[in-house]
Amino acid sequence: MWFRGSWVRAPSFTPGLAEFSKAFFIITLGILTTIIIAIGLSVDSFAVSITCGLVKTKIVFKEAIKIALSLAFFQGAFTFIGWLFGFSIRDHILIFDHWIAFVLLSFIGIHMIYESRKAENKKIINPLKLKVLIGLSIATSIDALIIGISFAFLETNIIITTLIIGLITFIASMLGILFGKKTGGRLGEKMEIVGGIVLILIGIKILVEHLFFQ
Repeated sequence: MWFRGSWVRAPSFTPGLAEFSKAFFIITLGILTTIIIAIGLSVDSFAVSITCGLVKTKIVFKEAIKIALSLAFFQGAFTFIGWLFGFSIRDHILIFDHWIAFVLLSFIGIHMIYESRKAENKKIINPLKLKVLIGLSIATSIDALIIGISFAFLETNIIITTLIIGLITFIASMLGILFGKKTGGRLGEKMEIVGGIVLILIGIKILVEHLFFQ
């Protein structure tokens, strides 16, 4: 991604292998971090998609695309909206930005783990119904809204980040529908736990970087 100290503020490409290698490493690390966060965010969509596959066992490829596109679009859009809000207030709280990112990511991670432990039935009547699909898309994108706010404090390249989040959510949703048809629903619960842990670890990483390496 594009965190502070990474792609957005990377040193100019001056001649020399050392400078090039350093810039390349920083950019690559930023992209990898973005992908990890995107995977963490996509687990809600993945879990919901598994349920869609369970409910619509005869779902065809075109219908799966419709569900995945909706989930991906709202995930990316909510990330961008959150970033807009965070960017508008960023200058007033820069001194606390790393703590805000840490708290938000940790809160979402803990919430995801907590939700995964609930024993309630999460069946969906018809995920292809427009009202149901939009409701699912919004519900699985609330975390992305909060993450978007934290991105504003991390000097994020929001366009690329949003595209990556949308793409990974789309892929995760397509895989979730397939797994729902083939393996059943328990995999989604396990992935929510993994995703929550990942987001907590990313929050710790951001906090440590700001406290000890800047």
